[in-house]
Amino acid sequence: MPQTASTPAAGRAADVARYVLGAALVFAGTGHLTNRREEFQAQVPPWFPGDPDLVVVVSGVVEILLGAALVLAGRRRAAPVGVVVAGFFVVIFPGNVAQFVEQRDAFGLDTDTARFVRLWFQPLLVLWALWSTGGWRWLRGRLRPAPPDGGPGRQPGL
Repeated sequence: MPQTASTPAAGRAADVARYVLGAALVFAGTGHLTNRREEFQAQVPPWFPGDPDLVVVVSGVVEILLGAALVLAGRRRAAPVGVVVAGFFVVIFPGNVAQFVEQRDAFGLDTDTARFVRLWFQPLLVLWALWSTGGWRWLRGRLRPAPPDGGPGRQPGL
């Protein structure tokens, strides 16, 4: 029998991926608040309103909370958390673009090539969040309109 997202082995792999992503977010968020704080400021575009240090601190707290939510959510509640995490990765993407365009060094990304390659990891993080939580399937179910005949479609109350 081929393994799909609904088989136990696929479910365990997604759970492990969700825990790893959650731990990585907690780790990165902690870096925002401690020893990597200055480097994270390099990703705050100068045109962004607000103090770069405050932006780094707030985004660090958000990362810690999202990471903890991924770890603690459990399978039944993981999907909406995954959608929020994916949205967070989309929202912070302009910081990565600004780091590339403005040639700002941080995290060992000290060449245009390294900064450009880093840009391609953000879509992978979005996909990771959606796959490991079942967020993609959950979101499709939420956006699919119920057919007029009352057949299978969006489930009420979700």
